[in-house]
Amino acid sequence: MNLKLNSFQHLGVPVSDISRSEKFYESLGFNNVMTSTFTMHGETGNVAMMQRGTMIIELYQLPEPELSEVKSRKNGHIDHIAFDVDDIDQTFAELRLHNFTILESEPVFLNFWDKGCKYFNIQGPDGERLEFNQIL
Repeated sequence: MNLKLNSFQHLGVPVSDISRSEKFYESLGFNNVMTSTFTMHGETGNVAMMQRGTMIIELYQLPEPELSEVKSRKNGHIDHIAFDVDDIDQTFAELRLHNFTILESEPVFLNFWDKGCKYFNIQGPDGERLEFNQIL
């Protein structure tokens, strides 16, 4: 397989109170470098990308109805590992060709960063999620 991974991109952590978590990570020397929202089942969630040096932690607060529905995304636990890629569509095709369990039907656009990003996840052998992400 010819899969090009540039680097570890970020670590996603679901939280119950994004403002409280943002202040906590700021006290550890992280700075908020991007704030945005996302939609899940018609409801709005919040995201804060906290960076210190080359480390980025994605704090996200699910919409209220989702907090009780999504059992695998427990607040305060690491949710996914994200890898930076140059070409999200090529990466998607390569992983599909090799029969990985891809959780999305196609790369998903999010209005994050200046021009947005696209991502998709695969599922690992113990249910862990590995995200592939291209910042546009």
